Amino acid sequence: MKPNQVGRDAVVDRIAREIEFTGLFAGSVVMTLEGEMPVEQLAAGDRIITRDTGMAPIRTIRKKEITCDVVSIMAGSLGHTRPERDVTVPADQRVLIRDWRAEALTGQKQALIPARELVDGEFVCMQEAQTVTVYEIELERAQVIYADGLEVVTRISAEELASAA
Repeated sequence: MKPNQVGRDAVVDRIAREIEFTGLFAGSVVMTLEGEMPVEQLAAGDRIITRDTGMAPIRTIRKKEITCDVVSIMAGSLGHTRPERDVTVPADQRVLIRDWRAEALTGQKQALIPARELVDGEFVCMQEAQTVTVYEIELERAQVIYADGLEVVTRISAEELASAA
């Protein structure tokens, strides 16, 4: 292994594990060009609003059942109206945080944090090993989208994961 690649395999393995257990639960409301829509009504070709590029068409949307830890986030607990209502997400779902939490956890003004790292036991709570149905939204590349007032990352495509290797 070359010195500039030390630890890279561990990062790719962690990302692969995280994307295995991410997605949105049925009933999650996603911002689209046509307005807010439940994730289960979205289809390939629908255009959703992204933080990164403004708009992106959905390449693929997959529905699958997984068993994972989930995190419940109380409405307003991540800032003013964030999320807009009580939300439950897979524990490995990355959420964009742009407040004091980002600085406390990463030293940055904003950061993509797995929901499990936001657990405080009062407003953000972990529920272990549940079998749930998730909808994975895949765009041309991973982007931050708006779902239930949260900013969350979409699924990383196989091409993106391969290029990270």
